[in-house]
Amino acid sequence: MTDAAKKLLDRLQNLCAKQECCSADMLHKALKALDYDRAAAQEVVDALVSDGYVNDARYAAAFAREKSSITGWGPVKIKFALAAKGIKGETAQAALEEIDPNRADAKLRKLLENKWKTLKEDPQGKLKLIKFALSRGYEYEQIREVIEEICG
Repeated sequence: MTDAAKKLLDRLQNLCAKQECCSADMLHKALKALDYDRAAAQEVVDALVSDGYVNDARYAAAFAREKSSITGWGPVKIKFALAAKGIKGETAQAALEEIDPNRADAKLRKLLENKWKTLKEDPQGKLKLIKFALSRGYEYEQIREVIEEICG
């Protein structure tokens, strides 16, 4: 490993110690810092993974929890965001299964109740509410049930 790669490894270890990172993000940072030397960048990422600084499963679980509980994203949007970060298949599915469905339902209900307050007078209110919830990544059946309870 070159001196530049060793310095980068140290810097990325400090970053990963402070926050969860996925291997795709670390590879991107390493490529940029090492003038797109793919072999050296991959070596740095492999070192981060082998030392336990980067773990895609751990990252995916934290990402899914945060986006579900704080941001209010639904499982569809979370799955697509994880795929964009290079986390697919079983790892993404396992992260989605860690989300408490009752809390996700409560979050959807709260989002839709707040949005409905601004749309009550709109003749297209229910349609806009459905589009809003779909854009947040919730499934249509789940949205329909909540909207029937809220709007009547």
